[in-house]
Amino acid sequence: MEYLRQFVIPFKGLKPGNHQYDFDVDDLFFESFDFSEVKKGHIRVHLDMDKEDTMLVLQFALKGFVTVPCDRCLEMMDVPVEGEEELIIKFGSDFHEENETIQIIPEGETQIDVSPFVYEYINLNIPVRRVHPEDEDGNSLCDPEILKRIDTVNPSADPDPRWEALKKLKPKN
Repeated sequence: MEYLRQFVIPFKGLKPGNHQYDFDVDDLFFESFDFSEVKKGHIRVHLDMDKEDTMLVLQFALKGFVTVPCDRCLEMMDVPVEGEEELIIKFGSDFHEENETIQIIPEGETQIDVSPFVYEYINLNIPVRRVHPEDEDGNSLCDPEILKRIDTVNPSADPDPRWEALKKLKPKN
């Protein structure tokens, strides 16, 4: 958890106005989160923080890549991650989440740990479908041995004859 200390921003002594921070997210960052699907990557995070008397407005800009398994062949692949997110921190009586973009923290707090938000924003910006791209000839760059196995196990040309037998049991309307 020592690694994550760089993501703790003390705001108590800061003057109102804009403050900027830059973070480099790497493998150690992902290892700090239990059960993270992502174990490797490199993402540059730029944070603009506007400090006001009653709140903090945080603007995150992410750009980089993460290494995740391909959905088709399970080989590891680099996937680009890029996005912008906004978080508003308001001061109140206790910690709670008003909605996905507004967090309430106690008035006595002097710092904020942005690492959970950075982790969440990275995961939200990973594409849902992660498959190796195709080359210029339209051939998949997935592991060819795995693709052969998929084709032998799941031939798309012949439908399973058992489905035809089950369709006969379906009531006709």
